[in-house]
Amino acid sequence: MIRIGLTGSIGMGKSTTAKMFAAEGVPVHDADATVHALYSGRAAPLIEAAFPGTVSDGKVDRTLLSPHVLGKPEAMKKLEAIVHPLVREEEQLFLQRARADHRRIVMLDIPLLFETGGEARVDVVVVVTADAQVQRDRVLARPGMSEDRFEAILAKQMPDAEKRRRAHFLVDTGRGMEAAKRQVRTILKALAAAG
Repeated sequence: MIRIGLTGSIGMGKSTTAKMFAAEGVPVHDADATVHALYSGRAAPLIEAAFPGTVSDGKVDRTLLSPHVLGKPEAMKKLEAIVHPLVREEEQLFLQRARADHRRIVMLDIPLLFETGGEARVDVVVVVTADAQVQRDRVLARPGMSEDRFEAILAKQMPDAEKRRRAHFLVDTGRGMEAAKRQVRTILKALAAAG
């Protein structure tokens, strides 16, 4: 089973690209979606214990959690120590199901793949990329996004040029979604031929 690791900086079109792979029949494990589910489930009491006052109606409230961890490396490490093992457990369950279903190719959608050493858990890395201006325009068009917040997020992420350098394949979403779909199909053909 070939495990593709999908990553890309904020605003590059990673989620859209993951959907393109899924539309081609590739099972996708979305780390962000897993975190959201955990924040509404078994991670909530653990996070509340570590960061009192961050859970509302049994769910982690990101707005309440943010001031506890943003710009605070030690607090962020504490949060990651709670969440990352749970995400990894869910990932392992996903991989077990895929093996049982005899899937030849699966995808792990991991936003901070390189930053967290996740490339060691995959066979191939696909980086979603776009021109820096396209990225900026997309991100700043999001509700509640500011220049400062965008810069803070970028500061936590490996630069796009470095991700591109370390990738096995690139999907450039800056040239339109049809072009990106063609790139996805080309990657899957190459992997099928190699597998």
